[in-house]
Amino acid sequence: MAYKINADRNKPWNDLPDLPIDKDLYEDLEVYKQLGQAKAAIGRLQGRSIAIPNQGLLINSISLQEAKASSAIENIFTTDDELYKAYSEDQAKQLDSPAKEILNYREALWLGYDHLKENGQFDKAYFIKMYRVVSQFGDGIRTPVAQIYIKEAGTGPNAGKVSYTPPRGIGVIEAKLDNLIEFLNDDQKYPIDPLLKMCIGHFQFEAIHPFRDGNGRTGRIFNIHYLTNKGLLDYPILFLSSYIMAHKDDYYAGLSGISQRGSWKNWLLYMLKAIETTSNLTYHKINDIIAAKEAILTAIIEEGNILRPETLVSALFSQPYTRVKHMTTMGLYSENTARKYLDQLAALGILEKRTIQGANYYLNMELYRILSE
Repeated sequence: MAYKINADRNKPWNDLPDLPIDKDLYEDLEVYKQLGQAKAAIGRLQGRSIAIPNQGLLINSISLQEAKASSAIENIFTTDDELYKAYSEDQAKQLDSPAKEILNYREALWLGYDHLKENGQFDKAYFIKMYRVVSQFGDGIRTPVAQIYIKEAGTGPNAGKVSYTPPRGIGVIEAKLDNLIEFLNDDQKYPIDPLLKMCIGHFQFEAIHPFRDGNGRTGRIFNIHYLTNKGLLDYPILFLSSYIMAHKDDYYAGLSGISQRGSWKNWLLYMLKAIETTSNLTYHKINDIIAAKEAILTAIIEEGNILRPETLVSALFSQPYTRVKHMTTMGLYSENTARKYLDQLAALGILEKRTIQGANYYLNMELYRILSE
């Protein structure tokens, strides 16, 4: 057998094979065909994202949706209104709420991106930092004391049964993580296409399961950061978790298929299809946001009595909800002028004014619609 499987799912898989996997497990015509389609899609997304003026403003909105989708996979749900309201406020005030957990994920997206920009490659510090942000725990790699078992979810006959037990023991997790990090960083020793490496690396991380909690979210953050680290994307904008959320059962079946049957092909096809699909989705989402931004800017300019319309529109597209204080904090307008302009845009139907718990919020309806689709 080309891949040594997990024979007893109730015992720690300390024999999890080190990377790389055997070439026979991924050198397959169907896999390479799907790889080509994924590479074409992500290349088109990268080409379009470069053309975006003031990228950071649009990226903020897209990365927030990625954070929401990834958290939903872990059954952390919030409404769009709750999420965007939390984002528009002081984030430190959002205590123990689903919105706060989603904002933690989004924060990790940017902290990890900066970490890799500064250090150039993956290391244990990167993974621990991501775990600590998404979980809000202060520890690191789990010790042998942590008796971690992955159990079947749902209400079916197998609910609650152990489906997988990750490696455990003194130095075991650290050694497995060192091997994964070397595999990810050393492209001369392991010359595998970066998209395939990402798919393989994601499984390996989830199989190692190095932390007490937050491994799923940390692993999905890693996916995006690997793509930016290898230059396939400039920014962490791929909306990958939306596909996993829509095909959640297939995602978990793919993971267990490797550990129990050595079925790498199904996993690789699933992940490569996820990259292709979400690259196309994000590409169209960016186009829709740019078109809406240009249409709103034209409408505001035609009004003829609003100062600095380009800067105002950029601010309106940094997040769906805007408040007067956002304009004043940016130094864009005085409080009275900001309120006047926002009310004027609400009267034009560009924004919708909402009063929530006594505070006025202005919702960018087009941005909200695009992000919610």
